[in-house]
Amino acid sequence: MVKQRTIKKVVKARGVGIHSGKEVNMTLIPTGIDHGVVFKRLDAGGRQVHAHSAFVNEVILSTGIESKGVKVSTIEHLLSALSALGIDNLLVELDSFEVPIMDGSSAPFIFLVQSAGIEEQEALKKFIVIKETIRVENGEAWAQVSPYNGFKVTLEIDFEHKKIKESGQKLSIDFAKQSYLKEISRARTFGYESDVEALQAGGLALGASLHNAIGLSDYDILNEDGMRYHNEFVKHKILDIVGDLFLLGGNMIGQYEGYKTGHMLNDQLLSAILSQPQATTTKTYKEVDSPIHFYSEDWQNNL
Repeated sequence: MVKQRTIKKVVKARGVGIHSGKEVNMTLIPTGIDHGVVFKRLDAGGRQVHAHSAFVNEVILSTGIESKGVKVSTIEHLLSALSALGIDNLLVELDSFEVPIMDGSSAPFIFLVQSAGIEEQEALKKFIVIKETIRVENGEAWAQVSPYNGFKVTLEIDFEHKKIKESGQKLSIDFAKQSYLKEISRARTFGYESDVEALQAGGLALGASLHNAIGLSDYDILNEDGMRYHNEFVKHKILDIVGDLFLLGGNMIGQYEGYKTGHMLNDQLLSAILSQPQATTTKTYKEVDSPIHFYSEDWQNNL
């Protein structure tokens, strides 16, 4: 049977918050069965908030959650890594309100978890199975989930920038056939040089740099080391989607399709799913029958 997972030992990391610009200490701590993924703010008296759609309070440029006045921002890259590795139960301690951005991808979080080791627990993993198609729209942008025996994401983005157009703006990833670690995890967030001044004046992107994002000038990219994937832009958007979907409360079995989506539309989709209980069910699987197979602890073999 497919069992719940946590990590084997405590691991720590330190980095900057991309929007706050503040140094953040983060500790990942193993927990018991049915605990879920929970964030704990050491700088806010140890108060906690669950990683769940019900607590989403922030969808502009990143995904954030809040419960009883406790906020945690920019959670999507960490959640994307936890989803890919099948981690069900984890306590994430922070000494600030924002998860560190690291290099702008989910690869450092993957590495952290696999460095800690992955432990299977004596309880069955509960998958969230999509039974009906649910669609949300906002102007020409739309997103939907539909039944599918596996986990597949198809996304089309639409940016006018020359480098993004050249890189390819549509991609479909079937995670039963393609490796998240190889194909998605290293894709970095990106932004326009021309937007930075206005964002920083509004208290955002204070920690953004070419060390944690792809920078775009009017006609080119600013990073001297170039692209990690030829289609890194759309791959990063898929990375975000995987993290946002994990806010359903676990790994989803189904297909996501979208056009010009973002955190706001993803949140609207999650709310629509959770408001229609007949459209989903929870299910456990025997290992041989599982439509999703999670990665081993061997980081190098999955790169």
